[in-house]
Amino acid sequence: MSADYNVLIVDDVSDNIKVAMNILKENNYNFSFALNGKQALEIIKKKSFDIVLLDIMMPQMNGFEVCEFLKNDPQTHDIPVIFLTAKADLDSLAKGFKVGAVDYITKPFYADELISRVKTHIELYRAKKVLQQHNLDLHVKILQSEKRFLSELENSQKEIIYLLTELMEDTSDETGKHIKRVADISKLLATLHHSLSDMEIDDIFFAAPLHDIGKITIPHEIIHKHGRLTEEEFRVMQTHTTNAHNLLKKSSRRLMKAGDIIAYQHHEKWDGSGYPQGLKAEEIHIYARIVAIADVLDALTHVRVYKTSWDFDAASNYIIEREGIQFDPYLIKLFKENLESFRKIIEEKS
Repeated sequence: MSADYNVLIVDDVSDNIKVAMNILKENNYNFSFALNGKQALEIIKKKSFDIVLLDIMMPQMNGFEVCEFLKNDPQTHDIPVIFLTAKADLDSLAKGFKVGAVDYITKPFYADELISRVKTHIELYRAKKVLQQHNLDLHVKILQSEKRFLSELENSQKEIIYLLTELMEDTSDETGKHIKRVADISKLLATLHHSLSDMEIDDIFFAAPLHDIGKITIPHEIIHKHGRLTEEEFRVMQTHTTNAHNLLKKSSRRLMKAGDIIAYQHHEKWDGSGYPQGLKAEEIHIYARIVAIADVLDALTHVRVYKTSWDFDAASNYIIEREGIQFDPYLIKLFKENLESFRKIIEEKS
């Protein structure tokens, strides 16, 4: 045992302290002492200890009270306390263990007994601290491994989304720039919606590109038709939402589930007149309500096979006029209050 171990001896009789120190000095401990309970607590505030040898019968604040105080403080809760007692009656011993002592030693001290018990409890205390640190280190490693795994998993989902959107570009009227702008517009609108967490904002941003993934299932002649669709063709076009849902609902991954919600519901309308489910108001998931505005804004301001492009002001007015009809009123409020930020995305990323 070395001087790295700190021992506090508390007794209102200084001769008892001297005897204990003389017996234990062969182990080269660092000693501190106090003549009463209050003094002991003041010392413990300033220095850490590996063990406290504590007299029971002291004036003002007895050993039971000191021990109870130590055990109620998270900083000192684990420090072993050995009671020093001249009278080892059962009631006192029972109370001592109840308030948290690990052992007791009767006065007058027997050298071998004092040395052995102090050494044993210090070693147990240090071993417990080492084990706690190892457990903490292991816990940190597990958390780091989980974080790395989740990060790799999320990156895999993002890669799958990228590949799917690449496929969509090749088979539908969607362009890479449109898909990117819809994601950027959606992220801005989601960020302005202060009730959404950072994770939800990221989910919207990364999943928004899947909004029209179902179009890869629609016949080429309908997707690329110049001019207005017939009623039958429009019914076929509408199935891109349910087809996307049938594809994406099979995944339990967070980003894919977000993509499913967006692809399935982004053509629903606030008044319930949308498709495919006829959802109304807040029955429509907030992810889909956000992407619905982003999709329409970008579609209106860019050329499609069936239409010419609108300028930003005309497109934004069209969207604002549909507040409470097609679009979420609160989202339209945010849109109106931040028009220039949305204009910047449209104009700079076209």
